[in-house]
Amino acid sequence: MRTIANLIWFVFGGLAMGLGWCVAGLVMLVSIVGIPWVRSCFVFAGFCFFPFGREAIDRRELTGRGDLGTGLLGLIANIIWFVFAGLWLAIGHIGSALVNFATIIGIPFGIQHLKLAGCALAPVGKTVVDKEVAAEARRRNAMQWVGRR
Repeated sequence: MRTIANLIWFVFGGLAMGLGWCVAGLVMLVSIVGIPWVRSCFVFAGFCFFPFGREAIDRRELTGRGDLGTGLLGLIANIIWFVFAGLWLAIGHIGSALVNFATIIGIPFGIQHLKLAGCALAPVGKTVVDKEVAAEARRRNAMQWVGRR
């Protein structure tokens, strides 16, 4: 089912928005000062091409420890990203979601575009993993939290 959903997605919106993420990554790369955002662009471009069966998750939630992208530097990087690229990619995803919501069969794809719009606003400090891995990381973190109580 994931494969069929990903193929339909790719044809009806995923390709265009994935290319948008790639263009943003190339612009960041060429600008030299945008190099810290290039990895996030291409990780999310791959996610945008084939999103079903995968999920974006905070790296701190996944690994259980912080890094440069999940701390104060990540917050600053996300604010800069939001101004120069995130807002525009989010608008593209929201527009694509509205087009998908116009049809009944497109509703799941519209929901996926809204999730990607959220990722477009602040991608630094996040990574993309299989849904099962994300669920296990959340379960593990919940068990640790309950154990502390």
